[in-house]
Amino acid sequence: MIDNNTTSNSSLAGVSLCFYGAGSMAEAILRGLVEAQLTNPKNITVLNRQNADRLLQLEQQYGVVPATTEAMKHSALASSDVVILSMKPKDSANAIKALQPFLRPEQLVISIIAGLSISTIHQLLGRDQPVVRTMPNTSSTIGLGATGISYSEAVTSEQRELSLAMFNAIGLTAVVEEPLIEAVNGVSGSGPAYVYYLMEAMINAGVQLGLTPEAAKDLTVQTVRGAAEMVFSTGENPGELRRKVTSPNGTTQAAIETLDEFSFQEGMNKAIVRCAERAREMGDAIRAEAIKAE
Repeated sequence: MIDNNTTSNSSLAGVSLCFYGAGSMAEAILRGLVEAQLTNPKNITVLNRQNADRLLQLEQQYGVVPATTEAMKHSALASSDVVILSMKPKDSANAIKALQPFLRPEQLVISIIAGLSISTIHQLLGRDQPVVRTMPNTSSTIGLGATGISYSEAVTSEQRELSLAMFNAIGLTAVVEEPLIEAVNGVSGSGPAYVYYLMEAMINAGVQLGLTPEAAKDLTVQTVRGAAEMVFSTGENPGELRRKVTSPNGTTQAAIETLDEFSFQEGMNKAIVRCAERAREMGDAIRAEAIKAE
């Protein structure tokens, strides 16, 4: 368990948070808040549909409060300043509709659910609740996440500051217009998986060339880490950095030309666009469930 004192100048100090859903992304956010000492763990309540063991695990590890009974869940939802929607997309429509009797009109709702639009949340709740729609990624777990954020009109300046403090605790934030959240999903929401996929290929190729799996992995990890840090620390465009290490008729040029033969960039572009499209499809499915639930 982490024992922290609340940072007095944090905009989250004294703010009560309720996570509805206790998966890996919810854990990443609450861990970021606790480890950055932005709030006391006792100000964070976690609940889910039925997995009480998971809630007790989070209590043991971070000191947050598990809501393990229906009465505790209802109390947490009604009394919290902020409710974070972190359930699975397929469960979200019915779960959000069931929240309506417990939420106060001024309560801030933050969604980290892929595809779920602000208008659908309003439709499910039956009112224009203050809503922050976000798209974080799994690197948030180690404080290096990238999160896109958009706001409903009812969100106050204080609530904006609060939401930014939450997600800045787990990495970088970018405020975008809501229609661009799907683009954020395509680029950074699912982005870590693209990099892992590239790393898998690099490791496998290294092994095929005779390296041990351990050496291939270590070299790949350090290479990807170093390349990302070069872009970050120099501020240079990745394309320019690539050109600097690509000598004419050299080994790197031969490798890049081979990637081009397999339409590497076109494949990446299509993958990111498809990811964004899939987020919209998921949102449409949730909206259809919302209409059915009316």
